[in-house]
Amino acid sequence: HEEKYSNLNEELIQANLKNEELKRQIEEYKLDIIEYQSKNKKLLTTTYPKYKDGWKVIANPDGTLVDEISGREYYGLYWEGKNYTKINMTKGFVVKGEDSIKFLEEKLNELGLTDKESEEFIVYWLPKLEKNKYNYIYFAQTEEVNKYMPLEVNPKPDTVIRVLMYYKPLDKKIEVKDQKIKNIQRHGFTLVEWGGTPIK
Repeated sequence: HEEKYSNLNEELIQANLKNEELKRQIEEYKLDIIEYQSKNKKLLTTTYPKYKDGWKVIANPDGTLVDEISGREYYGLYWEGKNYTKINMTKGFVVKGEDSIKFLEEKLNELGLTDKESEEFIVYWLPKLEKNKYNYIYFAQTEEVNKYMPLEVNPKPDTVIRVLMYYKPLDKKIEVKDQKIKNIQRHGFTLVEWGGTPIK
C-alpha cells in the first residue's frame, strides 16, 4: 500500500527554502532548483507552485521566495507525493497524546527547526496527535529523506535540514528503542523542509 506525506492538507509537505544568514551584505540569492531525480519525479502528486522541469526562484535574505517567471512571492515551496517507505517501529518514541506539545517542541529544536518553523509544524500536527492516547513517532532526517526524494539545489545550500515525521496512533504504550536524533547546526544559506505522514 502507499503512504503519503502530509502538511497543509492531509498529504502536503513543505519545502521551505530560507536564507538564515541575514547579515550577509547580499541582496538576494538566485536559487535554481534544477529537478528531483527523474526516477522519483513520478512520485509527485501535487505541487505549488506547479513543478514542471524544476522551480526557479529568488531567495531574499528574509527567507521569502520570488518566482523568476511570474514574480509571485512565496514563503515556501510545496509538494506532496506517494511514499512507499516501510517503518518497522522498533525505534522511535512513544508519546502520550497529552504530552505532544512538550515532546514536539523539544525534538524539533534538536532537529534544527526554528521556533517559527516548529510552530508551523505543531499547529498542523497537534490536533492529529493529542486526541490519541499514545502515538508512536519516528523522525526521518535528511539522509533518509534523500533516499526517497533526492533534491538538487543550485547554488548548493550550506546547511540542509529535511524532517519527515512518521506517526501511528496507539491505544496502549509499546516498548521501542529511543531514536537517536542527529542535531543540525545551521550556518550560512539554509534549506529547510518539513512534513509528516501517518503509518497505515
